[in-house]
Amino acid sequence: MNVAELFFDTNVLLYLVSADARKADIAEDLVAAGGHVSVQVLNEFTNVARKKAKLSWDEIADVLGLLGQVCEVHPLLVETHDRGRAIAERHTLSFDDALIVAAAELAGCTRLLSEDLQTGQRFQRGLRVENPFLR
Repeated sequence: MNVAELFFDTNVLLYLVSADARKADIAEDLVAAGGHVSVQVLNEFTNVARKKAKLSWDEIADVLGLLGQVCEVHPLLVETHDRGRAIAERHTLSFDDALIVAAAELAGCTRLLSEDLQTGQRFQRGLRVENPFLR
């Protein structure tokens, strides 16, 4: 697997701090190999990790520090916004999901790992959604 082609959706990263041992192990293996995330993904991770997983700010900082070491982090740009809006309209996605697809496309990724989006769905620039927990 070429990690340069992988983009992680927030839901995959949240399993890093999950009690679901099987999914946590899969997420750990995937993240350890590296890939791409956007600032939006980091923001969403922080929000859910704090509110739902009840992690401390130090615990969140530790996970984000690890992600920053093994993943390339992509900023949110006006281009991301514009592409995300067009994707949301064309594919009838929520704007948040469309922004993640847009960031993955702009990063040049071909695989978007997500548990929420439709597995096998294809977007422009060769991006395909995969659920890594279906294995």
